[in-house]
Amino acid sequence: MESQRFVVTITAGPGGKLLVAVPFDPDAVWGVKRRHHVAGTVNGARVRAVLEPAGDGFGFTLGPKSPNACGVAVGTEVTVEIAPEGPQRADLAADVAAALSADPDAGAFFDSLAQFYRRAYLRWIDATKRRPEQRAERIAEMVELLKSGAKARP
Repeated sequence: MESQRFVVTITAGPGGKLLVAVPFDPDAVWGVKRRHHVAGTVNGARVRAVLEPAGDGFGFTLGPKSPNACGVAVGTEVTVEIAPEGPQRADLAADVAAALSADPDAGAFFDSLAQFYRRAYLRWIDATKRRPEQRAERIAEMVELLKSGAKARP
């Protein structure tokens, strides 16, 4: 997925945090998701965040003690570059993508997970190389787990 680069002025966020407003709608740019986990940079400092509704748009926060916020304060103009984090639908094997598309609830929950959980499910499915007949079973089990709201296998 394409990264987004922009310049924005830091504002005050909730709880004393710093708010980095995003000048675009992530649902329109990257597809509709419950949560948009992103990674990138703010003035060259690496960040990982979740885009959340902020005012009349979207944004993410930097904690006041975060190393990523060093030298950044309310009113500071920063250059931001962010992109979706982790495997996206377009990156998935055809059989996994088809299963998630066939069950919109499971697919939406998968899309909302942090990359750690998405990758764990995909590694578990890919671990069937020696027993390929298990792949379809694991994909079906993953869909059921996602439908029930399980971030990871029990």
